[in-house]
Amino acid sequence: MTEPQDSPRRPFDIKEALARVEAAVRPYPRAALFELAESGYRSPFQVAVACIISTRTLDEVTLTVARRLFAWAATPAQVVGLSPTEVEALIKGCAFATTKAGQIRTLAERALFELGGDLPCDEQALRSLPGIGPKCASLVLGIACGQPRVAVDTHVHRVVRRWGYVSARTPEETMRALEARVPIRYWLDLNRLLVPFGKHICRPGIARCSICPLTDMCARVGVTSGA
Repeated sequence: MTEPQDSPRRPFDIKEALARVEAAVRPYPRAALFELAESGYRSPFQVAVACIISTRTLDEVTLTVARRLFAWAATPAQVVGLSPTEVEALIKGCAFATTKAGQIRTLAERALFELGGDLPCDEQALRSLPGIGPKCASLVLGIACGQPRVAVDTHVHRVVRRWGYVSARTPEETMRALEARVPIRYWLDLNRLLVPFGKHICRPGIARCSICPLTDMCARVGVTSGA
């Protein structure tokens, strides 16, 4: 279902939008990395490892796999004590497990032998590590280090474009556009809230516009049908 093209919309207010989204996603599971952090897995190393596991992997699988790994090895020293084959077996179920096992082992070795026992709260240093791109670096800095950061995954990228709030072509361009527009106090909330919102309400394919709390503000860019 879509609004008529001439239907008036109120100006988009990001503070109001995020407050409504927070209420709307309350019944749904939290984004995986925030759920893990709430469970105590919030060191830079743990957030980085969980983010690597999450790439191209459903949140439900990410939670199961990350918890299984951390139950055996939650620190760089403990991961280094495992063989690559053992790490791979523990993260079995996530996408590209063999590649990710190698990345996780490398992170553990670098943290233990070069970086003082954990990963640093430094974007450039994080981005130099295998498996850590802009999104994972931002989540490590935001969740583990308390630095305001915008972390853009496919859900965040899709949702803010549908809103008509930004029109960037890539997640990295969206990240920069959001940093320019969104007050810094909401930066980390974008990922925390828009991941479950994008999974359960503003879904890929058919959006659930009938239950969306932002119908009076959303431009519905690219939405041709809604449930």
